[in-house]
Amino acid sequence: VHMVESGGGLVQAGDSLRLSCAASGRTFSSYTVGWFRQAPGEEREFVAAIGWSGGRESYGNSVKDRFTISRDNAKNTVYLQMNTLEPKDTAVYYCAARDGSGGGRDDYPRFYDYWGQGTQVTVSS
Repeated sequence: VHMVESGGGLVQAGDSLRLSCAASGRTFSSYTVGWFRQAPGEEREFVAAIGWSGGRESYGNSVKDRFTISRDNAKNTVYLQMNTLEPKDTAVYYCAARDGSGGGRDDYPRFYDYWGQGTQVTVSS
C-alpha cells in the first residue's frame, strides 16, 4: 500500500484545513488508517484513526471535538478535517495504514505497516 498526504499549509489560528491521504493498493479498503503528527523535537503523536468500514473512529485527546476523520473507500482516500486550529497543532502530519485484524492498537505508531511521506501544517498565532 502506497500512501500520499496532501492539503497541508500555513494558516492562522482559528482556521480550518482538510488533509487527504490517497492510497494505492487493492486491499486498502480492508485496512485501518490513522493520522499521526510530529513536531520538531517531539515524539510522533496519535491524532485519529478509522476502521476499514468507516466505523470505529478514535481521536487523540488534544484534537477531540476539533478534528474529524472520514474515509471514502471508493476513492481510496481518508480525510482529516481540522477545525479551530491552534499553534500547538503545528507539525508534520502523516497517514498510516495497518491490518487491524491482527490485533494491536490504533493509537500506537509501531502497529502500522505503511506510511506516507507527511505534509506540513503550520498554524500562526
